[in-house]
Amino acid sequence: MTAPDQDIPLDPAPRDYDRVSHGYAPEGRTEVPPPEPLDAIVRDVLDNLSATAQSEMALLEARGSLAWHAIKWTAGWGFVAACALLVAMLAIAFGAIMVLAPRVGPLAATLIVFAALIALAAFTGWRALRHWRDLRTALRRDLVHEVGEEE
Repeated sequence: MTAPDQDIPLDPAPRDYDRVSHGYAPEGRTEVPPPEPLDAIVRDVLDNLSATAQSEMALLEARGSLAWHAIKWTAGWGFVAACALLVAMLAIAFGAIMVLAPRVGPLAATLIVFAALIALAAFTGWRALRHWRDLRTALRRDLVHEVGEEE
């Protein structure tokens, strides 16, 4: 086994520290490129701003197109769903009247189903109004200083 001092080779040549700058520069100092003229910098900035504005406009157009597509199909499918729900509610109402009519009479059965549907409409309308207010609050630009039409 050898001593740890014997493993490190000794360099008899003197080192030239004039070529080393902050740790490692074997070829000496690098040449500094000439400064770029100010008009070239301004031209690059304007080109970048123009490209950025064009890309932002393209992004806005794409988002608008996507939103229009989504609104169109959501409205279409929502209309079909609403129509199907209306027919289903009519079927339930007629069925409930037919089931209740032999027990309480046709007029009382109609009034019971009517009252139940009015109560359902009031409850769902109240829930929709609460969510509409939440949506209106969420879409405000300034939640602190903007005064909304409450109640």
